[in-house]
Amino acid sequence: MTYVVTENCIKCKYMDCVEVCPVDCFYEGENMLVIHPDECIDCGVCEPECPAEAIKPDTEPGLEQWLTLNAEHAKAWPNITVKRDPPADSKEWDGKPGKMQHFSPNPGSGD
Repeated sequence: MTYVVTENCIKCKYMDCVEVCPVDCFYEGENMLVIHPDECIDCGVCEPECPAEAIKPDTEPGLEQWLTLNAEHAKAWPNITVKRDPPADSKEWDGKPGKMQHFSPNPGSGD
């Protein structure tokens, strides 16, 4: 099992999760984070830290698309281990439906 970052992270990109991860398995895209499924040790400490509730265990039904997206982009995006401020408009995006249309495949800056 692993944890996955889901749609609500898009354009919110809170980083509370990265500073609690004991194995540094978060990777940064331009407007969201992902978890590398082969590095995640299933400890679960990141899930309650996410203000957007965007981190879910892969055992929840319907997350296959997100597991694939996390796995693909974790290979290409830089590792992130240090919490930074979220985007200025993150609260406006938190909980909005249909955020996948705003997903950017571009990498973030990482550490």
